[in-house]
Amino acid sequence: MNRRDAESAETEPDEELNALAGRVIGAAIAVHRVLGPGYLESVYEQALAIELEAQSVPVARQETIAVTYRGRQVGEGRVDFLVHAKLVLELKAVDRLAPIHRAQMISYLKSTGCRLGLLINFNERTLSEGIWRVVLS
Repeated sequence: MNRRDAESAETEPDEELNALAGRVIGAAIAVHRVLGPGYLESVYEQALAIELEAQSVPVARQETIAVTYRGRQVGEGRVDFLVHAKLVLELKAVDRLAPIHRAQMISYLKSTGCRLGLLINFNERTLSEGIWRVVLS
């Protein structure tokens, strides 16, 4: 293993977490196949919750997270889904994912202590165009 491979191995989530992300993406694709683009984010959130439940994937919806500064809580945030207490899932229904969405995900990962997050934009013709995988290194 060379240095670059070693650095990549340190930042990449383990196989179990990657498999979990794969299950979530599969569930999102199933929802998108039925509903397609064009609905509000809340519709996709409800449909995905139903699909994940059907697949026995444990999730917490609209999970409140603490925002801290210098060890003191200064506010709260809310993630769409916290999957298996290991994966942050944020849903969007926008024209295009933007850098601010990635920044939001990084903040959520820091606040939750999770290493992997998925940003999924349902407002795409094919869902694969709207999936961003964000790893906190």
